[in-house]
Amino acid sequence: MKKTLALLALASCSFCQPLFAQDHGAEVADPEAFNTPIPIYDKALGPFTYPISSTNPEAQAYFDQGFQMMYSFTTLDAARSFREAQRRDPDCAICYWGEAWAWGSYLNSPMSADNSPRAYAAIREALRRLDKATEKEADMIMAMSTRYVQNFDPAQRMDQERDYAAAMEKLAAKYPDDLDIVTLYGDSLFLLEPRRGTRDLDDPNVIRLHSVLTSVLERDIRHPGACHLYVHATESTPNPGLAEECAEFLGTSIPGASHINHMPSHTWNEIGRWNDSIRANLMAFHSDQKAAIGEGFAIYPMHNLAMLLFAASMDGQGAIAIQAGKDFEKLMNNSMNHVLTLVRFGRFDEVAAVSRRPTNSDVDGGMWDFAQGYAALKMGDAMTARDYLAKVQQLSQDTTDNFRFHDGRNLLAVVAGILEGEIAWSTGDMASAIDAFERATAAYNNIMYDEPEPIPFSAKHWLGAAYIEVGEYDKAITVYEEDLREHPHNGWALLGIKLALEAQGKSDPEIDARYSEAWARSDTWALSSKF
Repeated sequence: MKKTLALLALASCSFCQPLFAQDHGAEVADPEAFNTPIPIYDKALGPFTYPISSTNPEAQAYFDQGFQMMYSFTTLDAARSFREAQRRDPDCAICYWGEAWAWGSYLNSPMSADNSPRAYAAIREALRRLDKATEKEADMIMAMSTRYVQNFDPAQRMDQERDYAAAMEKLAAKYPDDLDIVTLYGDSLFLLEPRRGTRDLDDPNVIRLHSVLTSVLERDIRHPGACHLYVHATESTPNPGLAEECAEFLGTSIPGASHINHMPSHTWNEIGRWNDSIRANLMAFHSDQKAAIGEGFAIYPMHNLAMLLFAASMDGQGAIAIQAGKDFEKLMNNSMNHVLTLVRFGRFDEVAAVSRRPTNSDVDGGMWDFAQGYAALKMGDAMTARDYLAKVQQLSQDTTDNFRFHDGRNLLAVVAGILEGEIAWSTGDMASAIDAFERATAAYNNIMYDEPEPIPFSAKHWLGAAYIEVGEYDKAITVYEEDLREHPHNGWALLGIKLALEAQGKSDPEIDARYSEAWARSDTWALSSKF
Protein backbone atom coordinates (compact mmCIF):
# COMPACT_ATOMS: atom_id res chain seq x y z
CA MET A 1 0.00 0.00 0.00
CA LYS A 2 2.84 2.40 0.84
CA LYS A 3 4.45 1.73 -2.54
CA THR A 4 1.14 2.43 -4.28
CA LEU A 5 0.83 5.73 -2.44
CA ALA A 6 4.40 6.65 -3.33
CA LEU A 7 3.79 5.82 -6.99
CA LEU A 8 0.68 7.99 -6.97
CA ALA A 9 2.67 10.82 -5.41
CA LEU A 10 5.26 10.49 -8.16
CA ALA A 11 2.60 10.41 -10.86
CA SER A 12 1.12 13.66 -9.60
CA CYS A 13 4.42 15.38 -8.92
CA SER A 14 4.35 18.76 -10.64
CA PHE A 15 7.86 19.70 -9.57
CA CYS A 16 9.74 16.52 -10.54
CA GLN A 17 12.55 16.72 -13.06
CA PRO A 18 11.92 15.74 -16.72
CA LEU A 19 11.30 12.17 -17.77
CA PHE A 20 14.56 11.07 -19.35
CA ALA A 21 18.00 12.30 -18.49
CA GLN A 22 18.91 12.78 -22.12
CA ASP A 23 15.69 14.51 -23.12
CA HIS A 24 16.76 18.13 -23.41
CA GLY A 25 13.49 19.94 -22.92
CA ALA A 26 14.11 23.19 -21.08
CA GLU A 27 12.76 23.27 -17.55
CA VAL A 28 10.49 26.08 -16.45
CA ALA A 29 9.67 26.68 -12.81
CA ASP A 30 6.13 26.71 -11.53
CA PRO A 31 6.07 30.14 -9.77
CA GLU A 32 3.68 28.93 -7.08
CA ALA A 33 5.75 25.85 -6.34
CA PHE A 34 8.96 27.85 -6.37
CA ASN A 35 7.67 30.22 -3.70
CA THR A 36 6.71 27.33 -1.42
CA PRO A 37 9.29 27.06 1.39
CA ILE A 38 11.63 24.10 1.06
CA PRO A 39 12.86 22.19 4.13
CA ILE A 40 16.32 20.78 4.80
CA TYR A 41 16.23 17.14 3.68
CA ASP A 42 18.52 15.77 6.37
CA LYS A 43 18.00 12.11 5.48
CA ALA A 44 18.58 12.70 1.78
CA LEU A 45 21.78 14.73 2.01
CA GLY A 46 25.37 13.56 2.03
CA PRO A 47 28.37 14.95 3.95
CA PHE A 48 29.30 17.51 1.27
CA THR A 49 29.72 21.11 2.41
CA TYR A 50 31.02 24.29 0.79
CA PRO A 51 31.83 26.82 3.52
CA ILE A 52 30.67 30.35 2.78
CA SER A 53 31.18 33.69 4.49
CA SER A 54 27.73 33.82 6.05
CA THR A 55 27.66 33.44 9.83
CA ASN A 56 24.06 32.22 9.74
CA PRO A 57 24.10 28.41 10.17
CA GLU A 58 20.78 27.98 8.40
CA ALA A 59 22.01 29.94 5.40
CA GLN A 60 25.04 27.64 5.28
CA ALA A 61 22.81 24.55 5.53
CA TYR A 62 20.54 25.68 2.71
CA PHE A 63 23.54 26.65 0.58
CA ASP A 64 25.07 23.21 1.06
CA GLN A 65 21.76 21.58 0.19
CA GLY A 66 21.47 23.68 -2.96
CA PHE A 67 24.99 22.69 -3.98
CA GLN A 68 24.24 18.97 -3.47
CA MET A 69 21.02 19.36 -5.42
CA MET A 70 22.91 20.93 -8.30
CA TYR A 71 25.42 18.09 -8.31
CA SER A 72 22.45 15.71 -8.53
CA PHE A 73 20.70 17.76 -11.26
CA THR A 74 17.79 18.66 -8.98
CA THR A 75 18.01 22.15 -10.37
CA LEU A 76 14.63 23.65 -9.54
CA ASP A 77 14.72 22.55 -5.91
CA ALA A 78 18.30 23.81 -5.79
CA ALA A 79 17.09 27.26 -6.80
CA ARG A 80 14.51 27.09 -4.03
CA SER A 81 17.17 26.05 -1.54
CA PHE A 82 19.50 28.89 -2.50
CA ARG A 83 16.54 31.25 -2.18
CA GLU A 84 15.97 30.00 1.38
CA ALA A 85 19.63 30.69 2.13
CA GLN A 86 19.07 34.28 1.00
CA ARG A 87 16.07 34.60 3.30
CA ARG A 88 18.21 33.50 6.24
CA ASP A 89 20.98 35.96 5.29
CA PRO A 90 19.89 38.68 2.85
CA ASP A 91 23.49 39.98 2.63
CA CYS A 92 24.88 36.62 1.50
CA ALA A 93 26.19 37.45 -1.97
CA ILE A 94 27.25 33.89 -2.77
CA CYS A 95 23.72 32.68 -1.97
CA TYR A 96 22.47 34.73 -4.93
CA TRP A 97 25.30 33.27 -7.04
CA GLY A 98 23.89 29.83 -6.18
CA GLU A 99 20.42 30.74 -7.39
CA ALA A 100 21.85 32.17 -10.61
CA TRP A 101 23.78 28.93 -11.16
CA ALA A 102 20.61 26.88 -10.64
CA TRP A 103 18.59 28.79 -13.25
CA GLY A 104 21.24 28.36 -15.94
CA SER A 105 22.00 25.57 -18.36
CA TYR A 106 23.11 22.23 -17.04
CA LEU A 107 24.16 19.08 -18.82
CA ASN A 108 20.67 17.77 -19.51
CA SER A 109 18.87 21.00 -20.28
CA PRO A 110 19.76 24.38 -21.77
CA MET A 111 18.56 27.49 -20.02
CA SER A 112 15.10 28.51 -21.17
CA ALA A 113 13.96 31.96 -22.16
CA ASP A 114 11.56 31.85 -19.19
CA ASN A 115 14.33 31.11 -16.70
CA SER A 116 16.83 33.59 -18.13
CA PRO A 117 15.33 36.64 -16.35
CA ARG A 118 15.49 34.74 -13.05
CA ALA A 119 19.15 33.91 -13.57
CA TYR A 120 19.98 37.49 -14.59
CA ALA A 121 18.11 38.96 -11.62
CA ALA A 122 19.86 36.63 -9.19
CA ILE A 123 23.36 37.42 -10.43
CA ARG A 124 22.59 41.15 -10.35
CA GLU A 125 21.63 40.76 -6.68
CA ALA A 126 24.92 38.97 -6.07
CA LEU A 127 26.86 41.76 -7.78
CA ARG A 128 25.14 44.36 -5.58
CA ARG A 129 26.53 42.56 -2.53
CA LEU A 130 30.13 42.10 -3.67
CA ASP A 131 31.39 44.12 -0.71
CA LYS A 132 29.86 41.45 1.55
CA ALA A 133 31.73 38.61 -0.16
CA THR A 134 35.19 37.17 0.31
CA GLU A 135 37.68 37.59 -2.51
CA LYS A 136 37.02 34.07 -3.78
CA GLU A 137 33.26 34.48 -3.56
CA ALA A 138 33.51 37.76 -5.46
CA ASP A 139 35.59 36.02 -8.14
CA MET A 140 32.97 33.28 -8.42
CA ILE A 141 30.22 35.88 -8.78
CA MET A 142 32.12 37.78 -11.46
CA ALA A 143 32.72 34.56 -13.42
CA MET A 144 29.03 33.63 -13.22
CA SER A 145 28.01 37.12 -14.34
CA THR A 146 29.54 36.46 -17.78
CA ARG A 147 26.94 33.76 -18.31
CA TYR A 148 23.81 35.91 -18.23
CA VAL A 149 22.59 38.90 -20.23
CA GLN A 150 19.53 41.07 -19.83
CA ASN A 151 18.20 40.49 -23.34
CA PHE A 152 18.58 36.74 -23.68
CA ASP A 153 18.46 35.20 -27.16
CA PRO A 154 18.37 31.36 -27.10
CA ALA A 155 20.07 31.30 -30.49
CA GLN A 156 23.05 33.15 -29.00
CA ARG A 157 23.18 31.22 -25.73
CA MET A 158 26.42 29.44 -26.64
CA ASP A 159 28.20 32.80 -26.84
CA GLN A 160 27.53 33.29 -23.13
CA GLU A 161 28.47 29.68 -22.36
CA ARG A 162 31.84 30.17 -24.07
CA ASP A 163 32.42 33.39 -22.12
CA TYR A 164 31.54 31.55 -18.92
CA ALA A 165 33.93 28.67 -19.71
CA ALA A 166 36.74 31.15 -20.34
CA ALA A 167 36.02 32.87 -17.03
CA MET A 168 35.91 29.52 -15.21
CA GLU A 169 39.25 28.53 -16.71
CA LYS A 170 40.84 31.60 -15.11
CA LEU A 171 39.01 30.96 -11.84
CA ALA A 172 40.20 27.35 -11.69
CA ALA A 173 43.75 28.46 -12.39
CA LYS A 174 43.56 30.95 -9.51
CA TYR A 175 42.02 28.44 -7.08
CA PRO A 176 43.38 25.04 -8.19
CA ASP A 177 42.90 23.53 -4.74
CA ASP A 178 39.19 24.35 -4.65
CA LEU A 179 37.86 21.09 -6.11
CA ASP A 180 34.37 22.48 -6.55
CA ILE A 181 35.56 25.42 -8.62
CA VAL A 182 37.60 23.03 -10.76
CA THR A 183 34.54 20.79 -11.10
CA LEU A 184 32.44 23.75 -12.21
CA TYR A 185 35.11 24.56 -14.76
CA GLY A 186 34.74 21.01 -16.08
CA ASP A 187 30.98 21.48 -16.15
CA SER A 188 31.37 24.67 -18.19
CA LEU A 189 33.52 22.80 -20.73
CA PHE A 190 31.00 19.97 -20.96
CA LEU A 191 28.26 22.45 -21.84
CA LEU A 192 30.23 23.35 -24.97
CA GLU A 193 30.15 19.75 -26.19
CA PRO A 194 27.36 17.94 -28.09
CA ARG A 195 25.23 16.14 -25.52
CA ARG A 196 24.42 13.09 -27.65
CA GLY A 197 26.45 10.62 -29.60
CA THR A 198 29.81 8.98 -29.01
CA ARG A 199 33.01 10.68 -27.86
CA ASP A 200 36.47 10.19 -29.30
CA LEU A 201 39.12 9.81 -26.61
CA ASP A 202 41.62 11.45 -28.98
CA ASP A 203 39.47 14.55 -29.46
CA PRO A 204 41.36 17.52 -27.91
CA ASN A 205 38.17 18.86 -26.33
CA VAL A 206 37.42 15.48 -24.75
CA ILE A 207 41.01 15.19 -23.54
CA ARG A 208 40.76 18.63 -21.90
CA LEU A 209 37.39 17.84 -20.30
CA HIS A 210 38.64 14.52 -18.95
CA SER A 211 41.85 16.03 -17.63
CA VAL A 212 39.94 18.68 -15.67
CA LEU A 213 37.60 16.13 -14.10
CA THR A 214 40.31 13.58 -13.36
CA SER A 215 42.40 16.31 -11.70
CA VAL A 216 39.60 16.49 -9.12
CA LEU A 217 39.11 12.73 -8.82
CA GLU A 218 42.82 12.12 -8.35
CA ARG A 219 42.54 14.17 -5.16
CA ASP A 220 39.05 13.06 -4.11
CA ILE A 221 37.74 9.91 -5.76
CA ARG A 222 34.45 10.39 -3.90
CA HIS A 223 33.69 13.87 -5.23
CA PRO A 224 30.01 13.67 -6.27
CA GLY A 225 30.04 16.49 -8.82
CA ALA A 226 33.22 15.49 -10.63
CA CYS A 227 32.32 11.79 -10.70
CA HIS A 228 28.80 12.49 -11.95
CA LEU A 229 30.20 14.48 -14.86
CA TYR A 230 33.00 11.97 -15.49
CA VAL A 231 30.52 9.10 -15.84
CA HIS A 232 28.69 11.10 -18.49
CA ALA A 233 31.95 12.13 -20.14
CA THR A 234 33.16 8.53 -20.45
CA GLU A 235 30.02 6.44 -20.94
CA SER A 236 29.89 6.87 -24.72
CA THR A 237 33.64 6.49 -25.28
CA PRO A 238 35.43 3.27 -26.25
CA ASN A 239 36.50 2.94 -22.60
CA PRO A 240 33.50 3.62 -20.33
CA GLY A 241 35.28 1.77 -17.52
CA LEU A 242 37.41 4.87 -16.97
CA ALA A 243 34.76 6.01 -14.48
CA GLU A 244 34.46 2.64 -12.74
CA GLU A 245 36.58 3.60 -9.72
CA CYS A 246 34.64 6.72 -8.78
CA ALA A 247 31.31 5.10 -9.69
CA GLU A 248 31.85 2.69 -6.81
CA PHE A 249 31.24 5.57 -4.40
CA LEU A 250 28.97 7.89 -6.36
CA GLY A 251 25.62 6.22 -5.77
CA THR A 252 25.60 6.77 -2.01
CA SER A 253 27.37 10.15 -1.97
CA ILE A 254 24.00 11.95 -1.74
CA PRO A 255 21.82 9.15 -0.33
CA GLY A 256 18.37 10.49 -1.20
CA ALA A 257 19.19 11.99 -4.59
CA SER A 258 17.75 9.47 -7.02
CA HIS A 259 19.81 10.66 -9.98
CA ILE A 260 23.04 10.26 -8.00
CA ASN A 261 21.89 6.80 -6.86
CA HIS A 262 21.23 5.92 -10.48
CA MET A 263 24.30 7.43 -12.13
CA PRO A 264 26.73 4.52 -11.62
CA SER A 265 24.43 2.41 -13.80
CA HIS A 266 25.55 4.40 -16.84
CA THR A 267 28.97 2.89 -16.27
CA TRP A 268 27.74 -0.51 -15.09
CA ASN A 269 25.59 -1.02 -18.20
CA GLU A 270 28.46 -0.19 -20.52
CA ILE A 271 30.89 -2.60 -18.86
CA GLY A 272 28.34 -5.33 -18.20
CA ARG A 273 27.94 -5.06 -14.44
CA TRP A 274 24.23 -5.66 -14.86
CA ASN A 275 23.34 -6.57 -11.30
CA ASP A 276 25.13 -3.50 -9.98
CA SER A 277 23.06 -1.46 -12.43
CA ILE A 278 19.91 -3.10 -11.11
CA ARG A 279 20.84 -2.28 -7.51
CA ALA A 280 21.67 1.33 -8.43
CA ASN A 281 18.33 1.89 -10.14
CA LEU A 282 16.35 0.18 -7.41
CA MET A 283 18.00 2.55 -4.95
CA ALA A 284 17.18 5.44 -7.26
CA PHE A 285 13.54 4.51 -7.62
CA HIS A 286 13.27 4.09 -3.86
CA SER A 287 14.60 7.64 -3.46
CA ASP A 288 12.03 8.82 -5.99
CA GLN A 289 9.34 7.33 -3.80
CA LYS A 290 10.90 8.65 -0.58
CA ALA A 291 10.31 12.13 -1.97
CA ALA A 292 6.67 11.67 -0.96
CA ILE A 293 7.73 11.76 2.71
CA GLY A 294 10.54 14.29 2.37
CA GLU A 295 13.42 11.82 2.47
CA GLY A 296 14.46 11.92 -1.18
CA PHE A 297 14.65 14.00 -4.36
CA ALA A 298 12.53 12.64 -7.23
CA ILE A 299 14.72 13.10 -10.31
CA TYR A 300 13.91 11.45 -13.65
CA PRO A 301 11.85 8.59 -12.12
CA MET A 302 10.92 7.13 -15.49
CA HIS A 303 14.55 7.14 -16.59
CA ASN A 304 15.41 5.17 -13.48
CA LEU A 305 12.72 2.61 -14.29
CA ALA A 306 13.79 2.37 -17.92
CA MET A 307 17.41 1.74 -16.91
CA LEU A 308 16.24 -0.78 -14.32
CA LEU A 309 14.18 -2.83 -16.74
CA PHE A 310 16.93 -2.76 -19.37
CA ALA A 311 19.62 -3.98 -16.97
CA ALA A 312 17.33 -6.62 -15.51
CA SER A 313 16.41 -7.79 -19.01
CA MET A 314 20.09 -8.24 -19.87
CA ASP A 315 20.75 -10.00 -16.55
CA GLY A 316 17.91 -12.51 -16.89
CA GLN A 317 16.06 -11.08 -13.87
CA GLY A 318 12.59 -11.25 -15.32
CA ALA A 319 10.59 -10.48 -12.21
CA ILE A 320 12.39 -7.18 -11.67
CA ALA A 321 12.29 -6.24 -15.37
CA ILE A 322 8.57 -6.92 -15.68
CA GLN A 323 7.73 -5.14 -12.42
CA ALA A 324 9.68 -2.11 -13.61
CA GLY A 325 7.68 -2.24 -16.85
CA LYS A 326 4.46 -2.34 -14.83
CA ASP A 327 5.53 0.62 -12.70
CA PHE A 328 6.48 2.51 -15.83
CA GLU A 329 2.99 1.87 -17.18
CA LYS A 330 1.37 3.10 -13.96
CA LEU A 331 3.33 6.32 -13.91
CA MET A 332 3.20 7.14 -17.61
CA ASN A 333 0.02 5.41 -18.75
CA ASN A 334 2.23 3.74 -21.34
CA SER A 335 2.37 -0.06 -21.58
CA MET A 336 5.18 -0.28 -24.15
CA ASN A 337 7.92 -1.32 -21.74
CA HIS A 338 5.59 -3.68 -19.90
CA VAL A 339 4.79 -5.74 -22.97
CA LEU A 340 8.35 -5.68 -24.29
CA THR A 341 9.66 -7.16 -21.06
CA LEU A 342 6.95 -9.82 -21.20
CA VAL A 343 8.14 -10.77 -24.70
CA ARG A 344 11.77 -10.79 -23.57
CA PHE A 345 10.94 -13.34 -20.85
CA GLY A 346 8.43 -15.45 -22.76
CA ARG A 347 5.37 -14.47 -20.71
CA PHE A 348 3.15 -14.67 -23.77
CA ASP A 349 -0.11 -15.49 -22.00
CA GLU A 350 0.25 -12.25 -20.03
CA VAL A 351 0.74 -9.97 -23.04
CA ALA A 352 -2.89 -10.05 -24.18
CA ALA A 353 -3.97 -8.96 -20.69
CA VAL A 354 -2.14 -5.66 -21.24
CA SER A 355 -5.03 -4.39 -23.29
CA ARG A 356 -4.43 -0.63 -23.41
CA ARG A 357 -2.53 0.25 -26.56
CA PRO A 358 -0.34 3.32 -25.96
CA THR A 359 -1.47 6.48 -27.67
CA ASN A 360 1.64 8.53 -26.86
CA SER A 361 3.15 8.01 -30.29
CA ASP A 362 3.28 5.65 -33.27
CA VAL A 363 6.45 4.12 -31.82
CA ASP A 364 4.90 3.24 -28.48
CA GLY A 365 1.78 1.92 -30.19
CA GLY A 366 3.78 0.00 -32.77
CA MET A 367 5.86 -1.68 -30.05
CA TRP A 368 2.62 -2.76 -28.38
CA ASP A 369 1.39 -4.12 -31.73
CA PHE A 370 4.63 -6.07 -32.09
CA ALA A 371 4.29 -7.60 -28.66
CA GLN A 372 0.66 -8.56 -29.22
CA GLY A 373 1.53 -10.16 -32.56
CA TYR A 374 4.53 -12.01 -31.15
CA ALA A 375 2.52 -13.36 -28.22
CA ALA A 376 -0.37 -14.38 -30.48
CA LEU A 377 2.05 -16.36 -32.66
CA LYS A 378 3.52 -18.14 -29.67
CA MET A 379 0.02 -18.93 -28.42
CA GLY A 380 -0.85 -20.56 -31.75
CA ASP A 381 -2.71 -17.74 -33.51
CA ALA A 382 -0.63 -17.06 -36.63
CA MET A 383 -3.42 -15.14 -38.37
CA THR A 384 -3.56 -12.53 -35.61
CA ALA A 385 0.23 -12.38 -35.62
CA ARG A 386 0.23 -11.56 -39.33
CA ASP A 387 -2.39 -8.88 -38.81
CA TYR A 388 -0.23 -7.18 -36.20
CA LEU A 389 2.86 -7.59 -38.37
CA ALA A 390 1.12 -5.70 -41.16
CA LYS A 391 0.35 -2.86 -38.75
CA VAL A 392 3.94 -2.64 -37.50
CA GLN A 393 5.35 -2.78 -41.02
CA GLN A 394 3.01 -0.01 -42.18
CA LEU A 395 3.94 2.18 -39.24
CA SER A 396 7.63 1.55 -39.87
CA GLN A 397 7.16 3.03 -43.33
CA ASP A 398 4.75 5.85 -42.58
CA THR A 399 5.48 7.27 -39.14
CA THR A 400 7.17 10.59 -38.62
CA ASP A 401 7.33 10.10 -34.85
CA ASN A 402 10.54 9.70 -32.89
CA PHE A 403 11.22 7.90 -29.64
CA ARG A 404 13.29 10.36 -27.64
CA PHE A 405 15.82 11.28 -30.37
CA HIS A 406 15.62 7.94 -32.23
CA ASP A 407 14.07 7.56 -35.68
CA GLY A 408 10.73 5.87 -35.08
CA ARG A 409 10.79 4.15 -38.47
CA ASN A 410 14.11 2.51 -37.69
CA LEU A 411 13.00 1.29 -34.25
CA LEU A 412 9.82 -0.20 -35.66
CA ALA A 413 11.84 -1.83 -38.44
CA VAL A 414 13.75 -3.72 -35.73
CA VAL A 415 10.69 -5.27 -34.14
CA ALA A 416 8.90 -5.75 -37.47
CA GLY A 417 11.87 -7.81 -38.65
CA ILE A 418 11.85 -9.89 -35.48
CA LEU A 419 8.13 -10.64 -35.77
CA GLU A 420 8.38 -11.35 -39.48
CA GLY A 421 11.26 -13.71 -38.84
CA GLU A 422 9.39 -15.57 -36.12
CA ILE A 423 6.35 -16.02 -38.35
CA ALA A 424 8.54 -17.42 -41.13
CA TRP A 425 10.32 -19.70 -38.63
CA SER A 426 6.98 -21.05 -37.44
CA THR A 427 6.27 -22.27 -40.99
CA GLY A 428 9.70 -23.82 -41.41
CA ASP A 429 10.87 -21.17 -43.88
CA MET A 430 14.25 -20.55 -42.28
CA ALA A 431 15.70 -18.72 -45.28
CA SER A 432 13.00 -16.05 -44.97
CA ALA A 433 13.37 -16.03 -41.18
CA ILE A 434 17.09 -15.35 -41.38
CA ASP A 435 16.58 -12.68 -44.01
CA ALA A 436 14.09 -10.92 -41.72
CA PHE A 437 16.34 -11.21 -38.66
CA GLU A 438 19.27 -9.85 -40.66
CA ARG A 439 17.19 -6.83 -41.65
CA ALA A 440 16.14 -6.40 -38.02
CA THR A 441 19.79 -6.54 -36.96
CA ALA A 442 20.80 -4.00 -39.57
CA ALA A 443 18.17 -1.61 -38.24
CA TYR A 444 19.24 -2.40 -34.69
CA ASN A 445 22.82 -1.47 -35.58
CA ASN A 446 21.56 1.93 -36.73
CA ILE A 447 20.25 2.83 -33.27
CA MET A 448 22.19 5.79 -31.86
CA TYR A 449 24.02 5.52 -28.56
CA ASP A 450 21.61 5.95 -25.68
CA GLU A 451 21.25 4.98 -22.04
CA PRO A 452 19.17 2.98 -21.80
CA GLU A 453 18.71 1.67 -25.30
CA PRO A 454 15.14 2.13 -26.52
CA ILE A 455 14.44 -1.62 -26.88
CA PRO A 456 15.20 -3.94 -23.91
CA PHE A 457 16.61 -6.76 -26.03
CA SER A 458 18.99 -7.24 -28.94
CA ALA A 459 17.88 -8.33 -32.40
CA LYS A 460 21.10 -10.35 -32.52
CA HIS A 461 19.65 -12.78 -29.99
CA TRP A 462 17.12 -13.80 -32.66
CA LEU A 463 19.57 -13.87 -35.55
CA GLY A 464 22.05 -15.99 -33.62
CA ALA A 465 19.33 -18.46 -32.65
CA ALA A 466 18.25 -18.78 -36.29
CA TYR A 467 21.81 -19.48 -37.42
CA ILE A 468 22.03 -22.26 -34.84
CA GLU A 469 18.75 -23.70 -36.09
CA VAL A 470 20.14 -24.07 -39.65
CA GLY A 471 23.57 -25.28 -38.55
CA GLU A 472 25.46 -22.06 -39.31
CA TYR A 473 27.28 -22.26 -35.99
CA ASP A 474 30.24 -20.04 -36.80
CA LYS A 475 27.91 -17.28 -38.00
CA ALA A 476 25.92 -17.64 -34.79
CA ILE A 477 29.04 -17.32 -32.66
CA THR A 478 30.15 -14.26 -34.62
CA VAL A 479 26.79 -12.58 -34.04
CA TYR A 480 26.82 -13.37 -30.33
CA GLU A 481 30.39 -12.13 -29.97
CA GLU A 482 29.33 -8.84 -31.58
CA ASP A 483 26.52 -8.59 -29.09
CA LEU A 484 28.88 -9.22 -26.20
CA ARG A 485 31.07 -6.35 -27.33
CA GLU A 486 27.98 -4.14 -27.21
CA HIS A 487 26.49 -5.67 -24.04
CA PRO A 488 29.36 -7.27 -22.09
CA HIS A 489 28.64 -10.30 -19.92
CA ASN A 490 25.01 -10.69 -20.98
CA GLY A 491 23.86 -14.26 -20.46
CA TRP A 492 21.65 -14.45 -23.54
CA ALA A 493 24.62 -14.15 -25.90
CA LEU A 494 26.82 -16.40 -23.77
CA LEU A 495 24.08 -19.05 -23.79
CA GLY A 496 23.93 -18.74 -27.58
CA ILE A 497 27.66 -19.37 -27.92
CA LYS A 498 27.45 -22.29 -25.52
CA LEU A 499 24.60 -23.84 -27.54
CA ALA A 500 26.42 -23.28 -30.86
CA LEU A 501 29.47 -25.07 -29.48
CA GLU A 502 27.45 -27.93 -28.02
CA ALA A 503 25.66 -28.45 -31.34
CA GLN A 504 29.10 -29.15 -32.83
CA GLY A 505 30.07 -31.53 -30.05
CA LYS A 506 32.41 -28.92 -28.56
CA SER A 507 32.75 -27.13 -25.27
CA ASP A 508 34.69 -24.19 -23.93
CA PRO A 509 35.28 -24.09 -20.16
CA GLU A 510 35.78 -20.34 -20.27
CA ILE A 511 32.41 -19.80 -21.99
CA ASP A 512 30.76 -22.19 -19.55
CA ALA A 513 32.20 -20.27 -16.60
CA ARG A 514 31.27 -16.89 -18.03
CA TYR A 515 27.73 -18.07 -18.72
CA SER A 516 27.35 -19.48 -15.21
CA GLU A 517 28.57 -16.22 -13.73
CA ALA A 518 26.37 -14.09 -15.97
CA TRP A 519 23.26 -16.16 -15.30
CA ALA A 520 23.86 -16.63 -11.57
CA ARG A 521 21.11 -14.17 -10.61
CA SER A 522 18.66 -15.11 -13.35
CA ASP A 523 15.16 -16.25 -12.44
CA THR A 524 14.66 -17.44 -16.01
CA TRP A 525 15.12 -20.90 -17.50
CA ALA A 526 16.03 -20.40 -21.12
CA LEU A 527 16.68 -22.91 -23.86
CA SER A 528 17.71 -20.28 -26.38
CA SER A 529 18.79 -16.66 -26.61
CA LYS A 530 15.17 -15.81 -27.42
CA PHE A 531 11.74 -17.17 -26.55
